Amino acid sequence: MLHFVRANPRRLVWVGFWVLIACNRFAAAEAVEFQLQPAGGNVHMLSGQGGNIGVCVGEDGVFLIDDQFAPLTQQILAEIRKLSKAPVRFVLNTHWHGDHTGGNENLGEAGAIIVAHANVRRRMSEKQFMEAFDRTVEPAPKGALPVVTFDQSINFHWNGEAIEVVHVPPAHTDGDSVVYFGNANVIHAGDLFFNGTYPYIDTGAGGNLAGMIQGVERILERSDGKTRIIPGHGLLGMRADLERYHTMLTSVRDRVAPMVREGRSRDEVIAAKPTADFDADWGGGFMQPDVWVGLVYDGFQPKAR
Repeated sequence: MLHFVRANPRRLVWVGFWVLIACNRFAAAEAVEFQLQPAGGNVHMLSGQGGNIGVCVGEDGVFLIDDQFAPLTQQILAEIRKLSKAPVRFVLNTHWHGDHTGGNENLGEAGAIIVAHANVRRRMSEKQFMEAFDRTVEPAPKGALPVVTFDQSINFHWNGEAIEVVHVPPAHTDGDSVVYFGNANVIHAGDLFFNGTYPYIDTGAGGNLAGMIQGVERILERSDGKTRIIPGHGLLGMRADLERYHTMLTSVRDRVAPMVREGRSRDEVIAAKPTADFDADWGGGFMQPDVWVGLVYDGFQPKAR
C-alpha cells in the first residue's frame, strides 16, 4: 500500500518517492527485482529501483545510460554481465536526480567515464532545493560528478552504434538529455517520458510543462512506428505510447493555462480537477492528480533564476 503525507496544503508527497530521489545512498538493495529486456539491436533496458537504465553492449565495452542507486551497483553489474563481460566504459546521465545518478561514484571508481549536460554537473555540485518535496539535497561527492560535459549535443561511435545525445530546453529539469541509437532505432527519453503515469516536473530546477511537451515533440519527430522508446519510468514503449502521453500533456496544458491567465489561485486550479478524465489511466503512479496539477500550475509561474 502506498502511504501519502500532507506536509502542508501545497505538498502532497509520496514518502517512498522522496526517499528514492533524495536519499539514494540509503536505497535498499534487498528485494529489488531487476528486469532486463532487449530494446533493439545491441541496446537493452534494465529496470529495477529508480530510473530505467539503457545498456549498449559490444566489443568496445558497455555504454550505460543512468545508473540508479549506489547500493544497487553490484546487482546492476551482475545483470549487465548476463549480456557482456566487458567493463562499463561510459555512463551517460540523462539529468541530475539521484535515482539516475546514484551509482556514478561506484562506476567512476571502477573506471567508467561519467558524461552529462553541463547543468547536471552544476546541480550535482551545489546544494539543491526540490520544491515539490520541500527538501534540500546536499551536493554529490566529487567522485560522482560527470567528468565530461556538453552544452548542446555529443556523439559516440561505439559498439557499431551511432549514439547521439541531445540536450533539450528546460523540460523535466534544465539539464535533460535524450539519447538516440540510430542503427538500433531505439531512443532513451530519460524523464521526459513517464510511460503510464503522470510525470514529475522539477520546477525548482527549471522544469515546466511547456518544455516537457516540446521535448516529447522532438522525440516524436525522430521516431517511427518501429522505434522502441525507453522511458525514465514505466514499461518499454513505442511511438504510439509516446503519442498517447503527448495527448495527455497537451490536454492538461490547454485546460490549466486559461485558468492561470484568469488569475485563479493554485488551490482553485487544483479544485477544478482539470485531469479528471485522465486520472484513471495516468493517476495510478506516485504522482497523484492533485500533485501533478499543482506542478503544472507552478510551471506557469515566473521564477527568478
